[in-house]
Amino acid sequence: MVIFLSSSRYLLDFDGSVVHRDWPALKLLYVSSAQYGGDWHSAMHAHDCTELFYVVSGTGRFHVEEHFFPVAADDLVVINPNVEHTELSRDNRPLEYIVLGVEGLEFSPTQEDDSRYCVMSLQGQREEILPLLRSLLREAALKQTGYELVCQNILEIMAVQLGRRVELSSSTSGRYTSKECALVRRYIDSHFKENITLSQLSDLVHINKYYLVHTFSREYGVSPISYLISRRLQESKYLLTRTNHSLSQISHMLGFSSPSYFSQSFRRAEKMSPLEYRKLCHAKEKEPAAAAAP
Repeated sequence: MVIFLSSSRYLLDFDGSVVHRDWPALKLLYVSSAQYGGDWHSAMHAHDCTELFYVVSGTGRFHVEEHFFPVAADDLVVINPNVEHTELSRDNRPLEYIVLGVEGLEFSPTQEDDSRYCVMSLQGQREEILPLLRSLLREAALKQTGYELVCQNILEIMAVQLGRRVELSSSTSGRYTSKECALVRRYIDSHFKENITLSQLSDLVHINKYYLVHTFSREYGVSPISYLISRRLQESKYLLTRTNHSLSQISHMLGFSSPSYFSQSFRRAEKMSPLEYRKLCHAKEKEPAAAAAP
């Protein structure tokens, strides 16, 4: 009996070490996963790093500044630093997604592309990309010996694979914020409904609170507490127009010390009271229906 053996052998043209890197400062800052629930609302926000947003399942819309576009399973959205964005899920098919925060990498648009983001379908690469993302989540969660090196290597593999689809570049030029300020801002974005104090924020990054106020104000143009209030007020607009919650309820939900302080802060920012804002928005919503009536 004759047995035929089929095999393949490939020679590599490098000496075993990486002699060139397109992204010398590439670094994974965070990795997270989430699935939409009925009570979840994501407000517009921005990051000081590039975000890679991979849709595991479900459908929805992505909102990037003034642009809206649909997303579905296996879509990857790349958002460049300091670009406001958020995701909007559909109730019947809630979004499940994995997000990477990456420093040192940006989407480089061609003349026809938007300079702020790109969206691509990775449907044919799901079996390659999704296991890598899940490995990143597992390594970051368990933090076993050498997990940083494993995460870095997985990130570089993904960067190479994505670089075959779109133009990516090193974000070595441009304005960088301090890591402490960026961490404080991300913490506020995630916990703005909680009771946050300046002392807590300074303890978070292990720097003097007065120095934190100075550096944060220099980076973002507002103090940490002013930024916290603006995030709460931004969320209050959604609650005022999309729910029937009272001012007292909204004030409590968003961490304001009292309904009166909430109203004062809102009036100072919007030049009208929360109730006036609610009435104005509801009146605008009824205008198209009234105009269409015979």
